Amino acid sequence: MAQKRPLITVEPSALLKHGVLKMKIMKMNTAIITKRSALLITALTATLLISACKNVPPVTSGMGSDQIAPGQKFSKHLQVHNPELGTKLHISDIRSRTNNDLLEINLSLTSTYEKTLKLQYQFTWFDKDGFVIEAGKAPWKPLDLHGMQTETVPGLAPTHQVASFSLYVREVPEKFFKF
Repeated sequence: MAQKRPLITVEPSALLKHGVLKMKIMKMNTAIITKRSALLITALTATLLISACKNVPPVTSGMGSDQIAPGQKFSKHLQVHNPELGTKLHISDIRSRTNNDLLEINLSLTSTYEKTLKLQYQFTWFDKDGFVIEAGKAPWKPLDLHGMQTETVPGLAPTHQVASFSLYVREVPEKFFKF
């Protein structure tokens, strides 16, 4: 019988070189993966920061929101700075009259929230074509609306050209009224 010989003979030093080469390749792959991971984490963090900044409305914006409680009769006259506040308020009544050719408004603002709301309000007046009259001249006025309370909010148009109005309401953040 013929003696069996190994098909490949490998010197022990060659195995050592092969192992060192394999370790170098593994270190390079790890470095590449680490760099890719760092880039991916950086990109995701930047994306989250940018998107978070875009979606947060400023506290003092006073911009309108159509998220007023559905089905409210006077909801077109109430604008709030965030949808959550819009679910806590509604206008329950509006009374108007002409006083020296100026539109005078008394509206009833009702809280459907159980706790006190620290608010500010401002009227915006519109002419018959829907254009704002004297934009930004009316001051923000404070209003504390206690749980489930209705408060009368008065308004007097600045000119006789006023045909309609909106009441803008914003919440005052707690950090501004705590001492």
